[in-house]
Amino acid sequence: MSRPILGDFSSIVCFKSAIVGMEDALGEKATAIALISAGRRRGKLLAQELGLAGANLSLDDIASKLGFAFGKDGTRLCIINRIKAEGDVIKVYTSETLCSTGEPQGSDRKCTYTLGAIWGALQQTFGKRFQGKHTESVLRGGEYDVFEFTEMN
Repeated sequence: MSRPILGDFSSIVCFKSAIVGMEDALGEKATAIALISAGRRRGKLLAQELGLAGANLSLDDIASKLGFAFGKDGTRLCIINRIKAEGDVIKVYTSETLCSTGEPQGSDRKCTYTLGAIWGALQQTFGKRFQGKHTESVLRGGEYDVFEFTEMN
């Protein structure tokens, strides 16, 4: 069923309340696992929809396509500022992430769903398994929320 009046989008406040409610019911770690998994599923499907699966694109092109899909003209999950490789690590620099929105400075909130969505999209795009982690946060002095992905053998 579609929502002809309200459309596809809902409030960040409601989504974040769902996260906090899940943490209260399941605990922080179980909630993080569930949200990362849900995000990975979404990212994989998005990469398929965008025709990224197996595409031989530069990191700049991938950043542009994912940035459009996740950004202002897409689902508004986050802004992807850039993606770059440093050795065997792919770093994704994001801002205005769903997870950090409304959090006080110094909060230990991790971007679980956003991390998962980008993780799934990269795995689908490259056809490789990655280990992902949130390494820098705007909540803890970073300029960006940075996610790092290392290929798993």
